[in-house]
Amino acid sequence: MRRNDPALQRKLLAWLLSPLLALLLLDTIITYATSAGFSNQAYDRALHEIAREVFLHVQLDGGQARIDISAGTERLLLTDQDDRLFYKVSSSDDRLIGGDDAIAPPRNGVPGKDGAVFYDDVVHGMEVRMVAARMAYAGNGAPGWILVQVGETLNKRQRLATEIRASVLVPQLLLIVLAILAVCVGVRQGLKPLQMLTRAVSNRSHLDLSPIDDHDVPAEVRPLVAEVNGLLQRLDATLNFQNRFIADAAHQLKTPVAGMKAQIELALREADSGKLQHAVAQLYVSADRLSRLVGQLLSLARNEPGAVENVKLLPLDLHALALEITMEWVPEALKRNIDLGFEGHGGRVMIDGDTHRLRELINNLIDNAVRYSQDGGKVTVHVLNGSQPTLSISDDGPRIPVEERTRIFERFHRLLGTQVDGSGLGLAIVSEIATVHHARITLEEDKDGVGNAFTVLFPASGSPDTSGSML
Repeated sequence: MRRNDPALQRKLLAWLLSPLLALLLLDTIITYATSAGFSNQAYDRALHEIAREVFLHVQLDGGQARIDISAGTERLLLTDQDDRLFYKVSSSDDRLIGGDDAIAPPRNGVPGKDGAVFYDDVVHGMEVRMVAARMAYAGNGAPGWILVQVGETLNKRQRLATEIRASVLVPQLLLIVLAILAVCVGVRQGLKPLQMLTRAVSNRSHLDLSPIDDHDVPAEVRPLVAEVNGLLQRLDATLNFQNRFIADAAHQLKTPVAGMKAQIELALREADSGKLQHAVAQLYVSADRLSRLVGQLLSLARNEPGAVENVKLLPLDLHALALEITMEWVPEALKRNIDLGFEGHGGRVMIDGDTHRLRELINNLIDNAVRYSQDGGKVTVHVLNGSQPTLSISDDGPRIPVEERTRIFERFHRLLGTQVDGSGLGLAIVSEIATVHHARITLEEDKDGVGNAFTVLFPASGSPDTSGSML
């Protein structure tokens, strides 16, 4: 497999792991964003309490507010082992009462009555978390308010946020890692039947065309295995046909070729011109027989069912075709004083067929009838247009026994006792061509009690019978 070829395992892992990794990334972002909020929420309350304690040290002096906080108290309130704290107390008219004047007023304004706001700010170049609390007091008989601001650096807040992130993300990261491992193992185990199928196919011999066992194959892959098995079956049929054809051809060609060689050797030894001419004449007869045999073998190969799946059957006139071929056989019939006749329907008899193959079928049936009929006999070609278009050829040849009427269409099968030269392929070719045309062949005794009648029943044009031929 090439490196950039799509691999099912890689694609499955990508589709399954991508959402997990995306979920981990999203969870990291959310945790990072919310951890700071949880950390602030935990420490903002303490910061607000410090602001209240500072307010408690505000005293009224002559109606004016002032801060009265000792150094020890200030250290107690504003000292922390992790962070620095800053405070500022200002009046409603923005007058500094006490604390660090570097602290700026709240960016969003003074909070409402008895309210407090929390915000982030910078004091002396350090990032701090601020609380601004508005607190009421009574001075000169009239109510007033002061603003207390307390800021704290972010060390412990950041440490808590980090701890929150770690406590959330580390278990989730471990969970994701375990999920990834489970997905990888699951995908590998799930694809193991496919890997076993691959090994089973790759370990096969090129001669083993038996069906692939789909017992442990996933249901989603079984249609593919079924199609492969169908292909193997068709390939097996094709190879069997080829092997059978090669064996038949070798067997049938061996005898005439050996005879021709013997006759050539005899002709080469003859000095007498008359005997030489006779030998050459015999050689011509053998060559003619060999040519006929080769032609029949090739015709059989062309009409093998597995070799004609793409043959197009077109509408044609069976009556006209049979009449034309019958007329072509008249001279050959006259050589043996055989009465070759034709009886037709008188009109067109339309069927769906292949002209070339039907010509072979009719030629072989007429040749068989003329070849086996007795001298002075009668051969008649009938074309009828009843419920099914019918071609029938009757002869005056030896009656074929009932038990032989099925085997007569087998390759190289010949009736015992006949002295007529032949290869036993003509009727086999007829059977194959009939199968191609979804036609049915019958063989019966001729109506006049002498000879045989071969009948081919075709489906009507436009309505092929896909049930196959019946002999």
